[in-house]
Amino acid sequence: MFYIKRLYRFILKSFLPLFLMTFFICLFIVLMQFLWRYVDEMVGKGLEMSVLAELFFYAAVTMVPMALPLAILLASLMTFGNLGERLELLAIKAAGISLLQIMRPLVIFLIFVAIGAFFFQNNVLPKSQVKMWTLLYSMRQKSPELDIPEGVFYDQISGYNLYVKKKDHKTGMLYDVMIYDMSAGFDNAMIILADSGKLKMTDDKEHLFLTLYSGESFENLRDQRTSTSNIPYRRETFSLKEIMIAFDANFNRMDDGIMQNQYIGKDLAALQSSIDSMTYRVDSIGNNYANSLKVSGYFALYDRPGMHVSKEDSIREQKAVAEAAELNLDSLFDGGSLQRKQLYLDRAVARAGRYKSDYEFRSYTMGDENKVIRRHQIEMYKKFTLSFACIIFFFIGAPLGAIIRKGGLGMPVVVSVFMFIFYYIIDNSGYKLARDGRWEVWEGMWLSSAVLLPLGIFLTYKAVKDSAVFNPDVYINFFRKLIGRQELRKVVLKEVIIEDMNPMEAIERAHCLSDSCQRFLDKVGRKRQSYWKYCLYGYNKSDIIALGNQINELVDYVSNSHSQMVISKLMDYPVLRNLWVYRPAPSVKWGYVLAALFPIGLLLYWIGSRQQRLLRNEVEAIVHTNEELCVQLEKEESDRIEENKTV
Repeated sequence: MFYIKRLYRFILKSFLPLFLMTFFICLFIVLMQFLWRYVDEMVGKGLEMSVLAELFFYAAVTMVPMALPLAILLASLMTFGNLGERLELLAIKAAGISLLQIMRPLVIFLIFVAIGAFFFQNNVLPKSQVKMWTLLYSMRQKSPELDIPEGVFYDQISGYNLYVKKKDHKTGMLYDVMIYDMSAGFDNAMIILADSGKLKMTDDKEHLFLTLYSGESFENLRDQRTSTSNIPYRRETFSLKEIMIAFDANFNRMDDGIMQNQYIGKDLAALQSSIDSMTYRVDSIGNNYANSLKVSGYFALYDRPGMHVSKEDSIREQKAVAEAAELNLDSLFDGGSLQRKQLYLDRAVARAGRYKSDYEFRSYTMGDENKVIRRHQIEMYKKFTLSFACIIFFFIGAPLGAIIRKGGLGMPVVVSVFMFIFYYIIDNSGYKLARDGRWEVWEGMWLSSAVLLPLGIFLTYKAVKDSAVFNPDVYINFFRKLIGRQELRKVVLKEVIIEDMNPMEAIERAHCLSDSCQRFLDKVGRKRQSYWKYCLYGYNKSDIIALGNQINELVDYVSNSHSQMVISKLMDYPVLRNLWVYRPAPSVKWGYVLAALFPIGLLLYWIGSRQQRLLRNEVEAIVHTNEELCVQLEKEESDRIEENKTV
C-alpha cells in the first residue's frame, strides 16, 4: 500500500496552498500587463463581453509559462521562510533530517509539474495562442464604435471627416454639420454643409444612413473636365438629403487556419518537420546560388566542377584561356584613349553593381528564410526551457527561504521579484540574440538556465551546510582581507552561560598573553628587518599562529562574562592574520633565490615590511588591551566583593 510519511504530508500541505495562491496572483499580474499592452485594441469598438471574456481566457492560458516559474519561486521561498521563522525547520533538522530530505516531496511534485508543463507547452499552448492571436487580429480589423464628439473632426469613418458643432443626446439630432467626403479621391472631394441631421445604423450593421436638412453641397467634377486649366464643380442646395455610407460595424472573426500555419500554432513534431523541410529548401537554394557563382567568372568559362560541356566547347574554352593568358590587361588598358578607358571603367562598375544587387537580393531572401527557421527553433526550445526553469527556481527559492527564514509576503516577494526580473532580462536577451542570428538558437534559449543553475546549486549547498550567506560580517572581513585590512572581531553577550568566567583566572591568562606578546616583540625586534634578513628569515609563522590561538582562547573564556563592558573590551583584540608576506621564502635556500631577484624582491620587501609593521602594532595593541581588560576585571571583582559584604 502506498503511504506518504507524515513529514512529507506536512511539507506538501504547507506548499500546495501557497503555490496555488501565488500562481493565480502571478497569472493575474501578467494578465493585467497583457491588458495594459493591448487595451487600445479593445476599447471603443463595442465588443461583446463574451468576446472579451474569450480573449482573456486564452490570454491567461498563454501567460501560464510566464507565471508558473515565478509562482514556484515565490511559493517555495514563502514555504521554507515560514518553516524557518516558526523554528519548525530547526526542529526537523534537530531530529536528524537534512534539508534535502525535507525538500524531497516537493522535488518529486515539481518533477511532475515540469512534465505537465512540457505537455502543456506542446499540446495546449499552441491552440490557445492560435485562438488568442486570431481574436486579437480580428479586433484590430473591427471598426470602432460610432461615437461622434462635439466640436472635433471625427475621422473613424473610412473616406469621411465629419464635424458636428452640437448634438442632442436624447433625440440624436446633429446641428451645424460639416462633412468632407474623400471616398472618391482627393481630386473628387465633396463638402456638405447642413443645419441639422441624424445618423443611424442599418439593421445589418454594414451601412450608415445619414439624413441632412437645409444645407448645401460642393463637389469637384475632375473626371468630367474638358480642359486641363479649368476644373468644373457642382453646387447643390437642398432641404432634405439622404446619404448611404458603407460602414461595417460587425465583428468578423478571422479563420484559425491562418495562425495554425505559423510557428506559434505547431507542436513539437510539426515544428521539427517544418524545420527540416525549410532547412532542406534553404540548402537547395544555397547550392543553386553557389553553383551560379562558380560559373560566373570574369570570362564565364565552362570548365567548372559539375558542369557538363561538349568536347568542342571545352577545346574552344582552353584556347580562350591560352589567349587570355598571353594578354597584358594593363598595357591594353593604358593603350586606349581617355574615352575608351572611361568606357571600360563604366562597364566594369555597372557589371559589378549588377552582380552586387543580384546577390544582395538573393541574400535577403535567404535571410528571411533563415529567420523563419530560427523562429521555429526558438518555439521548439521553449517547450523544454519552461520545465527546466521550474526546477531551477525551486532550488533557488527553497534554499533562500531556509537561509532568510522570513515568511509572509514581505521579504519573499521582494527577493522573488528581483530574481524574476533578473531571469527575465537574461532570458529576453538570449531570445533576441537567437532571433537575430547573432548566437546559435540553443545558446540563446538556454542562456537563462545556464546562468541560474549555478546559483541554485550554490544556494542549495550553502543552505544544506547552514552557511551564513547573508551575514554581512563575513563579506566585510573577506574584503578587508582582500585589500589587506585588519579583520574586526565580533563578540556578543551570551544569553545563556553554562560555565561562569572566573575574573582572577582571566586576569592570569591576560598576563600570560602579555608575556607572550613581549617575547614575540623582543624576538622580531622593534625596527624594520633588513632586506637580506627579510628574504632569508622573515617572521616565524608558527609563533604568529600560536599567539593567535592564545588570543582566541582568552576571548572564548572571558566571553562567558555577564558584563557588557567586558564583552565590549574583547572586541578590541585584533585578529592576527597569517600572511605569506611575513616570510615569503619557505627556507633559507629559497631566500637566497628571492634576494637575487632584486627588482621583484625589493617590491616584495616593501610590501612585507609594511605588513610586519602592522603586525607589531597589533601585538602592541594586544598588550594595551590586556592592561585595560585586567583593570576592568579587577574593578568588577571588587564591586562583586563589596556587594557580597553588603548582603
